[in-house]
Amino acid sequence: MRSISTHVLDITRGKPASGVPVTLEKKEGAAFARVTGASTDGDGRVKELVPEGKLTEGTYRITFDTGAYFAAQSVEGFYPEASIVFVIKDAQAHYHVPLLLSPFGYSTYRGS
Repeated sequence: MRSISTHVLDITRGKPASGVPVTLEKKEGAAFARVTGASTDGDGRVKELVPEGKLTEGTYRITFDTGAYFAAQSVEGFYPEASIVFVIKDAQAHYHVPLLLSPFGYSTYRGS
């Protein structure tokens, strides 16, 4: 599979974060242009942000609407969004970009 996927875990609750709005953008010149959007499923995942065979090399940004997620949980959070910028150098590879989330912090890494 040659795509970009993500998984959001709410580490405060110890559960997947479902219903998190996610936007993927690609850098075009000096600005980012929207590629697609989705929301995490019941397991906190978006399995494919770019359709198979459509991934190209470049700089991408995933933005998670954490404010909407925490508002739906009736939780006050500090970060209204979390944005992660990364570079795709091999369009034939799969890129998994997880987010570990709490109301007052987040972290990420390149997953598999």
